[in-house]
Amino acid sequence: MSAPAALSRGDLLRAFAVVVIWGLNFVVMKLGLQGLSPMLLGALRFTAASLPFLLFVPLPSLPWRFVVGYGLAQGLGQFGFLFLGLQLGMTAGMASVVMQTQAFFTLLLAVPLLDERAKPWQWWGLTLAFGGLMTIGLEHGEGPGQMTLAGFVLTLGAAFMWAVSNLVARRAAQAGAYAPFPFIVWSSLVPIVPFCALAVWSDGVVGVGAQLRAINGSALLAVGYLAFLATLLAYTLWTQLLQRHAAGRVTPFSLLVPVVGLWAAYAFLGETPRLLQWAGAATVLCGLVVNQTGGWLVARWRRNAETHPTAP
Repeated sequence: MSAPAALSRGDLLRAFAVVVIWGLNFVVMKLGLQGLSPMLLGALRFTAASLPFLLFVPLPSLPWRFVVGYGLAQGLGQFGFLFLGLQLGMTAGMASVVMQTQAFFTLLLAVPLLDERAKPWQWWGLTLAFGGLMTIGLEHGEGPGQMTLAGFVLTLGAAFMWAVSNLVARRAAQAGAYAPFPFIVWSSLVPIVPFCALAVWSDGVVGVGAQLRAINGSALLAVGYLAFLATLLAYTLWTQLLQRHAAGRVTPFSLLVPVVGLWAAYAFLGETPRLLQWAGAATVLCGLVVNQTGGWLVARWRRNAETHPTAP
């Protein structure tokens, strides 16, 4: 079996562009939810990300089960849970941390479903991250500006659905002719009707109409950012990386998103994590370091052992 290809400079630039866009993403979501309900925000996000482009973007040359599966997992599943969690008390900064557990959900799912072999250090990183996640979850409350337990659980559900969508994208890339941008545009069409139905069910026809009539520039900017930058641009770059490299190699980069997310939440929303939340976030990021650098450290140790063997 050939060794996995190293990430090129272009791949690294793509990864860091995604980090910045998604790091700011959580503050934008919070701002959008000030004037729109979670389900209506989801419907508008994916409407803007798909309908304006359908006449210009060709149909994906893939079986439709991948397009529909990705749209349901990444669109309805991930963002339905996330928007609802943010509305029910998940803070933007902690959401940027908890969502990155998708990397470890992806690792757990990729082993049996994609036959990708996880290395020992990846399991060590997973264990560290799980401990950090539990630490974050312990620090919840119901007061203003606090992370609620309901918001935390819903955000975990969103992270799991993100992991499912990672595997669908990986399978789609292996299935044949795969172009990331058309795949994202057409899969964004899938969650529109379910989001609209849920918006009417939760807010009522009158409530949805009132929100649309009262929509302001801040909400429109939020929808535009989420649709064009966070969905079309960032997910196109992300799926390009998944197309070129194993899921377990790509997804840990998203754990850098909290560096931007925590700063943005503090700078724009005044959020200040508590001590246990800082400790948990640091532990999750340590899991990333172990996951990403464990192979390099083991290889270096082996080279040193071969170069300087222990005397008998």
